[in-house]
Amino acid sequence: MCSVKKQKLIYRYYRYSGNVLHARREIPYELKLTTRLLLDELCFNWNKKRLEENINRAIDAGDKQTFLDLSEKYRHFIWE
Repeated sequence: MCSVKKQKLIYRYYRYSGNVLHARREIPYELKLTTRLLLDELCFNWNKKRLEENINRAIDAGDKQTFLDLSEKYRHFIWE
């Protein structure tokens, strides 16, 4: 079982004679993780689609070497 430690941010306020400071709130870990996974998924799908389009162009053009190079790169997207 894998556990993830919850990240905490603690603010301490001290009185001083100066300008007012405003503390910023930390973005929750779950939100950071969700956005990172979403961006990874979007980039993965975009790269896969672009590679498929380039493979199809190579097939249409009859360029065997380009097709072989691109299909080797495409294998990383279908490793399931």
